[in-house]
Amino acid sequence: MTDSSEWLIYRGAGEPHDGLDRLPAPPPWRDFASRDAAGSDGDGSEDRRLGAYRHLAELHRPGAEELEMINAALYLRRPLLVTGSPGAGKSTLAHSVAYELGLGNVLRWPIVSRSTLQDGLYQYDAIARLQDVQMAAPQGADPAAPGAPGSVEGIGSYIRLGPLGTALLPSDTPRVLLIDELDKSDIDLPNDLLNVLEEGEFAIRELERVADRLPGGEAEVLTADGTRARVRDGRVRCRAFPFVVLTSNGERDFPAPLMRRCIHLELGRPDHRRLATFVRAHLGDEAARAGDDLITHFLERSRSELVAADQLLNAIYLTDAAAPASRDRLADQLIQRLDRPR
Repeated sequence: MTDSSEWLIYRGAGEPHDGLDRLPAPPPWRDFASRDAAGSDGDGSEDRRLGAYRHLAELHRPGAEELEMINAALYLRRPLLVTGSPGAGKSTLAHSVAYELGLGNVLRWPIVSRSTLQDGLYQYDAIARLQDVQMAAPQGADPAAPGAPGSVEGIGSYIRLGPLGTALLPSDTPRVLLIDELDKSDIDLPNDLLNVLEEGEFAIRELERVADRLPGGEAEVLTADGTRARVRDGRVRCRAFPFVVLTSNGERDFPAPLMRRCIHLELGRPDHRRLATFVRAHLGDEAARAGDDLITHFLERSRSELVAADQLLNAIYLTDAAAPASRDRLADQLIQRLDRPR
């Protein structure tokens, strides 16, 4: 392209136009339509997380220490605490293990400052159950009849397991659970996780109280996957301990009891080869070659600035559509330092 404005879809001219028709397909890591085409064995996240061109690239070729720590966590059935700078590939690691070992969709628990252990285990919607009972009463239905909202048998419809609770359901093979950015949590959450991660089980209090009145002591509850699972005697006990990846950007220290229960892996900054492989997996060989100078520039900046690899992906993808005259300037705007003063 010769005109640096030709790539613009929104022009700010205040006049309606059909320029949206020229908008190309989204970057593979932002293509949410793939979820609709996913089969029963996937949620369409593999292309977004691991790369649409991963068959052309060795997306995750860990070093010897990385491989050893990942396998140590698998052998010992211990959580893997992965620390490193943003964009170092911490969360991708969980998806890579799940994909290579055929362990199904990754259960993801994104942590925020308000997250509690209860959020990860399960939620009981007592208000919805009361509302359903009140709605059934004027219709002459017996709210306590078997299967009705107020019945003991119906209680499971108002319980939904969280990502951690779903990962601990009994199964022959482990699930993969990503507890993302644990350092964003309240100060109590790391300690609250200790017992559950050590014992591999937890109680659902609402079911424990009525277990002796449930048929066979079992209740059917919802899971974080959107499916249903049966819980016996009000307790969830894993058979195969899940492969748990806890990620941290290194913004805080964790208590010694948690560190003792985890395998710790520190991810260093990626080198040129690994970044090129990362770009190739998501955008293909041609994009990796065309963006080689941007990879070099990104690495130079990363020595003194905090930048993330997904910013590099954005820059290479978008500058491929921009005019050469604005390419470097646009790349610098997209790769903004994350540690700059606010």
